[in-house]
Amino acid sequence: MREWDNQAFHILSLDGGGIKGLFSATVLAKLEEDLGVAVTDHFDLIVGTSTGGIIALGLGMGMRPRELVRFYVEKGPKIFRSPLGLKSLTHWVHRKFSPSPLRKALQECFGDKRLADCTTRLVIPSYNLGEDDVYLFKTPHHERLKRDYKVPLWKVGLATSAAPTYFPAFGELDSLRLIDGGVWANNPTMVGIVEAVSLLRVPLQNITVLSIGTSDPVTYRSGWLDWGGKLAWAKSAVAVNVIMRGQSLGVQKQAVHLLGEDKIARLDPRVPEGLFTLDRLTTDELLSKAAHESRVFSPMFERMFLSHKASRYEPVYS
Repeated sequence: MREWDNQAFHILSLDGGGIKGLFSATVLAKLEEDLGVAVTDHFDLIVGTSTGGIIALGLGMGMRPRELVRFYVEKGPKIFRSPLGLKSLTHWVHRKFSPSPLRKALQECFGDKRLADCTTRLVIPSYNLGEDDVYLFKTPHHERLKRDYKVPLWKVGLATSAAPTYFPAFGELDSLRLIDGGVWANNPTMVGIVEAVSLLRVPLQNITVLSIGTSDPVTYRSGWLDWGGKLAWAKSAVAVNVIMRGQSLGVQKQAVHLLGEDKIARLDPRVPEGLFTLDRLTTDELLSKAAHESRVFSPMFERMFLSHKASRYEPVYS
């Protein structure tokens, strides 16, 4: 009999979204506070993309969500600094932000910890621009995974969050050109399900998922897009927004189709367009929204996830 044949398997999935990761971290912090639990005690696998990947790395190394909230509040303004609006002008021809503040923040947060040091199974998506292929960082939770465990967490964090046009590609790992995993898995729910089924041999019916987004803006799609050319689709990055939302919705619907509606909880509140952006810290609004959404969601979290205790994770390689 395989290890997971008679055991529940819980996955925590964390979307990308830049500084809006403050919302996700605050939701988890409020759930811990309300229910008197440690979130990571109830999940066997955590998957996170971009800012969600940074949160996943923090949780994996033993940080509590409230510490990650503090990380975003204190480091966010330095990471996404845009003096005098000049960055908005040069953004047309050059990446918008220097990676140095983010690098420093991650190095201070994670120190010399590596993926091998994590106490929870993790999968963190990135994208290999040079090879034009997906790239996944994984903790050593299977004997096949013989390389990633050596990688420092700060490098994984920079690679998964190197959003095109905002940060440069990360090139300090085997000279690879790694960029934000959000280009293919901004909602990494299916990444987690595939990892559980294919590598860990978890029966599909045993899987339950908590998927947390970073807010979903209510957007009007102009009729001009029906017949418009490059200019129409380039305006206000509408093409990127449609692709990202379409990908996320597709993943959610696939997951529901595979697992059933009662086995996946998705928390991604609709908000007015422009209220939150990935590179502008609106601390009070994000904290307020997270406090409200976590209050409403808390009973569902308690019902779906609290009774399960994650199995002990032993890294295969150290």
